[in-house]
Amino acid sequence: MKRFIIVAIVSIVGFHLSAQDSTSRKTSKQQRREERQQRINALVRQQEEGALVYNKQSIFGIQLRTNGYGIFYELGKAKTRRKANIYIAEFTEIKDSKEEKSTTDIFSFGNPYIYGKVNNFYQLKFGFGQQYLFGQKGNKNGVAVAGVYQVGFSLGMLRPYYLQVSDQNGTREIKYTPQDSADFLNQSIIQGSAGLGKGWGEITFKPGLFAKAALRFDLAHYNETVTMIEVGISVDAYAEKIPILLFDQQHQFFLQGHVAFAFGKRK
Repeated sequence: MKRFIIVAIVSIVGFHLSAQDSTSRKTSKQQRREERQQRINALVRQQEEGALVYNKQSIFGIQLRTNGYGIFYELGKAKTRRKANIYIAEFTEIKDSKEEKSTTDIFSFGNPYIYGKVNNFYQLKFGFGQQYLFGQKGNKNGVAVAGVYQVGFSLGMLRPYYLQVSDQNGTREIKYTPQDSADFLNQSIIQGSAGLGKGWGEITFKPGLFAKAALRFDLAHYNETVTMIEVGISVDAYAEKIPILLFDQQHQFFLQGHVAFAFGKRK
């Protein structure tokens, strides 16, 4: 009898503790759900007021530069409501300001060429920066204004510029060398450029650094998307001078302005 009473008491206590533990787990889960819902409701209210609320944003864009062009991809991670860290990969080309396209004559079927050009100069850049939001949209039809800076590594790439020439030795493709300099500069035998397919296997690399500062204007009607215009300046610095055009001064520092158009998503 005593044994039966002891077993019954243990069972009742165990059941009671189990019920308390189950109730505690349910209460804890319910509390977490409520807290999560409160955070979601707060974000929704902020978005309705025009605030740019997000954890990550992914952007792809094109830029028109005062000395060339470029494309870029950017990943942003919000740190606070106004500040975000950004990681960028960018591909650009720098052109000499004195480049001019020429043709042999009005009936020529050759590609236009740039007289005196010895190299195409590309840059592959990887960098880090921050974006700071100056002003919220105010409403979904407003414009958010942000400032951004970026710094990073630039891998310069020089691709030899080839011309197609025709003389008593036949038609051939040449690049600028001391041995071929007379033919390379003889406009009477130049037929045109050799096209984009030449020189990729002869690229030489020039390491450097870059820095950029810009203002951004986000025009998107919804916070989940990015429709942005960026206006800014940047500087590229290399360890040695970069030969692009034969008859112009060579530079190792390049300062340029740009306008960029970017699109993407936030979450």
